[in-house]
Amino acid sequence: MVDSAGKAAHRSSAHRSSAVAEGWSVPVLFPPQRPRVVVKADLLPAVSVLSTAALLGIPMGWLWSLLAPAEKVRVIGTNGQLAPLELESWHRFDDLAVFGFLAMAAGLLIGLVVWFLRERRGPVVLVAAAGGALVAAWLGTQMGPAFANSKYSVDAPPALGAVIEQAPRIETGWVVLAAPLVTCLVYALMTAWNGREDLGRRLG
Repeated sequence: MVDSAGKAAHRSSAHRSSAVAEGWSVPVLFPPQRPRVVVKADLLPAVSVLSTAALLGIPMGWLWSLLAPAEKVRVIGTNGQLAPLELESWHRFDDLAVFGFLAMAAGLLIGLVVWFLRERRGPVVLVAAAGGALVAAWLGTQMGPAFANSKYSVDAPPALGAVIEQAPRIETGWVVLAAPLVTCLVYALMTAWNGREDLGRRLG
């Protein structure tokens, strides 16, 4: 059996040698190379993505100031002490929930738009998109109350016992994490759906 195996290997080698001698091309199989992560070429587009996404914080804050409900309070002291009316304190949660939904919508928009930048798909632009979403949400928490305070400003001191509307407010900063988390989730889902090693960067 060993002799037959050696003869078969010898015949295969001789056949390959004769094929090369006659000008035939013998295909050589190499393992496919995985595409490398592009970093340097994506740095400038990543900066553009981050700065553009961060600008969404301005319309996000303005829209929140229009949608977030104000809290009705009663003036109970001459020094400006305020007390919320019955069930009005629930609007503190409503204000936070409205901003959370707006932040998630912004994260969804950023994730989808960045994914359609086909030639720049990859971890560099993803990090920039998540950072831009985070900055946009933070900027929204700053601009939103500013818009709301100007909308519900009181020109004169209210009288004792008067009922006024207090501007909505965001009482926790953790809500800003909703935007980058949704951005990363959308990008991860699109990557899994794509299923290509280069994420479809090559247009050809």
